[in-house]
Amino acid sequence: MNWFTKLFEKSAEAQPQPGSAERGSDSADTATQAVLLQRQALSPAQLKKFAPLRDLDDASLTALPQQTLGYGKGATVFGLGQRSDSVFYLLSGEISMQPDSDSSYRIEAGSALANLPLNSGNRCGATALALSDVMILEIPIALNRLWTDKSRESASCVELVDIQLPGPLNNSRFFTSFARAYRENKLKLPSLPDVALKLKEAMQQEIGVHQAAEIIQLDPPMVAKLIQVANSALYSTGTPINNCRDAVARIGLNATRNLVLSVGLKQLFSCTDPELMKGMHSLWKNSLYISSLSFVLAQECSRISPDDALLGGLIADIGAIPLLHFAEQFPDGGPSFSELQDLLPHLRGPVGGLVLHTLGFPEHIGNIPHHAENWLYDSGAELTVTDIVILAKLHSYFGSGKARGLPYINSIPAYSKLSHGKLNPDFSLMVLHKAQARVNAAMHLLS
Repeated sequence: MNWFTKLFEKSAEAQPQPGSAERGSDSADTATQAVLLQRQALSPAQLKKFAPLRDLDDASLTALPQQTLGYGKGATVFGLGQRSDSVFYLLSGEISMQPDSDSSYRIEAGSALANLPLNSGNRCGATALALSDVMILEIPIALNRLWTDKSRESASCVELVDIQLPGPLNNSRFFTSFARAYRENKLKLPSLPDVALKLKEAMQQEIGVHQAAEIIQLDPPMVAKLIQVANSALYSTGTPINNCRDAVARIGLNATRNLVLSVGLKQLFSCTDPELMKGMHSLWKNSLYISSLSFVLAQECSRISPDDALLGGLIADIGAIPLLHFAEQFPDGGPSFSELQDLLPHLRGPVGGLVLHTLGFPEHIGNIPHHAENWLYDSGAELTVTDIVILAKLHSYFGSGKARGLPYINSIPAYSKLSHGKLNPDFSLMVLHKAQARVNAAMHLLS
């Protein structure tokens, strides 16, 4: 059992699965037959106002099949749970989107939300109802594959290449220096404590409690932390434990590995500058929150190992560590922590991937920083750890100012692959509450 598992009991109640309405069925959410509008295809320049089309080259956009569909007021463009081989965008008019919840939302052509797909997975996450005459751009779901291939190609490149920054940042002396250090392999990259590395490598083979305890005993503070957790309310059976082997036996091998890795990762979020140290603490707490959200989502609505999801959430923003260390050592003072946070979205992928590659993590974990906030990334037919982290990241912005301009969760590819399809508002609120409870307990244990 994972050391996070007992922080909050698993919910016994499952949410109902949304209906599956195929085009042409008798469901109330059955799509209305569209009128195919024969008009000139949109040019690459016109298509580039839509995400993620704006990131594809002209040749790819020119080769991408497209058609424009017309619907009258009151028509159903697609229904909740309906399988789809297409991605839809709103070109004109206004529609209402009704996900699996009591509340709906509206999208008007020309708005920021209209630049995002109405759906982008193989199952529609809402019913789209035309509030006026509307025109819809339909593109084959092959768009997801094009975007995914481009994203994977970028993520798999661990060579040091130029980082493209926004205009003002690109001309900053600090950020130019950081990009040069990245390119020339001169960044100070964090390393895990020896015991965490040795245990991680050893558990890639078949080892037992005795061998794991022998490795952990090389680090007395880690032994003390392990015994503390074993004697905590999470695992205590009333009989105190006072040695490493018994602690590993009580907690379990996988949970021990995750605890050791978590303690090791926590040690990476450290520096000597007081302001930056506050930033490091904030980043670590946020990483705990993302990992807790990932754990709960994996546990409640997927077959993904919650242990793997927890680790994926912890390392999603690990690319911030070299950035803050570079700022700490920068002559004449570097930017403030808030300014560094503005840079993180541009560096999370390349620098985080480089850190994890250096630490020896496998590719499916090493690519998580690159995809963590790539909302329209489609990992394939099956749900992956990356999908869980994407959903956790999107959940983490609920109720904050950062939520503006982000896609609705029911419209992203990762959502369409969840089992039970139960990410309605009530369930999401439960996930947020459970994750916060885990963070509070974890902050106490890892302090």
